Amino acid sequence: MNKKDIFEPRLIAWEITRNCNLECVHCRASATNGPYKGELDTDSAFRLLDQIAEVGKPIIILTGGEPLMREDIFEIAYYGTKKGLKMVMAPNGTLINGSNAKKMASSGIKRISISLDGEDSKSHDRFRGVSGAFNAAIDGIKAAKEAGIEFQINTTVTKANFNSLEKIQNLSMELGAAAHHIFLLVPTGRGKYIVDQEISAEEYEKALNWLYDRSKVIPLQTKATCAPHYYRILRQRAKQEGAEVTFKTHGLDAVTRGCLGGTGFCFISHTGIVQPCGFLDINCGEVTKKDFSEIWNNSEIFLNLRDYSKLKGKCGKCGFKRACGGCRARAYEATGDYLAEEPLCDYKPNNI
Repeated sequence: MNKKDIFEPRLIAWEITRNCNLECVHCRASATNGPYKGELDTDSAFRLLDQIAEVGKPIIILTGGEPLMREDIFEIAYYGTKKGLKMVMAPNGTLINGSNAKKMASSGIKRISISLDGEDSKSHDRFRGVSGAFNAAIDGIKAAKEAGIEFQINTTVTKANFNSLEKIQNLSMELGAAAHHIFLLVPTGRGKYIVDQEISAEEYEKALNWLYDRSKVIPLQTKATCAPHYYRILRQRAKQEGAEVTFKTHGLDAVTRGCLGGTGFCFISHTGIVQPCGFLDINCGEVTKKDFSEIWNNSEIFLNLRDYSKLKGKCGKCGFKRACGGCRARAYEATGDYLAEEPLCDYKPNNI
């Protein structure tokens, strides 16, 4: 197969707006209640979806900011649905009500993700920066569920909630979530100001081993995001158990890799700048100046990320580099080099 076949986009996160009604302490975009200049208008959004559909049929995550603060959000979602794209959304939940939940469903939104970063209002509201955010998110989840929309719960893991993960996951199950995804903090945007809340490499390993164990005993789909080490741990644990990692035994975890930035995933900003991911703030091209296919197929940065032999330090020597790859955003924040070794990893390859 050629490179285009191998590296067809599977997932695209599109920051449809940077406007937001919350002020989350970890926010990649430092989003607030704008307005922000240069946001792609409706026609530009339609053209972008046309271009994406020519490259592949990825899942499109309409994210923000808060996507429900954009007036034409349902027009855009419906247009993408008609193009054969799987449209999903990442609202914070606080603005969802019975009326817009029905619009969500009719526009073709298949799933939404809502973040719960604490097991109660005190812990969640402190993280989200607005009093009442927890209760409003729970109400939003119930409205979405009533409209027949599948939802997942996302949790950004920090020192503040590290010991509460099981309680949050149990709450997710009580609410009827389809999945629980944990995100390991990447200190960008406002997240730089809570870098002291980043868990240690040892805690990182503990959290991911906990997720592996839980995935075997709970009905929820589980996934580790911004946590590429999980795909190394999965293979290590399976080997210890005498099992082979296959799609039949481990589902999608067996056929994906840790860091997908620039390989099966990319991020598009509210102004049309394409990046490997939302946390790796490197301009790979602008859809207002180039066709998306040109950027996806020919960006030098994307091509470098697809060549695993270019990884440096212990990531480059690691036998799990094709499964893990290390977090390229953490490497960039720590060193200024997106190909450098992952700084939050205490695994030592045998050949070092």
